[in-house]
Amino acid sequence: MASPAHRPPPKWKTALLIWLAIYPSLTVLLVLFGERLLVLPLALRTLVMTSILVPLMVFVLLPLLQKAFAGWLRK
Repeated sequence: MASPAHRPPPKWKTALLIWLAIYPSLTVLLVLFGERLLVLPLALRTLVMTSILVPLMVFVLLPLLQKAFAGWLRK
């Protein structure tokens, strides 16, 4: 069994952190590129958006948020 210091945070905290990263990121991307993406079919628009959002989330936003909220995540 994992020690308290190495136990993953509750799923609801992880979900909240992910939402906190996705919502503003998606909003900014839509403001910046939304009109230009409208000419693409839905599947291609989704592909473009997720190809930007997933790496941004995994390599930038979630690590920053996990560091910023580390104390809260461990409580």
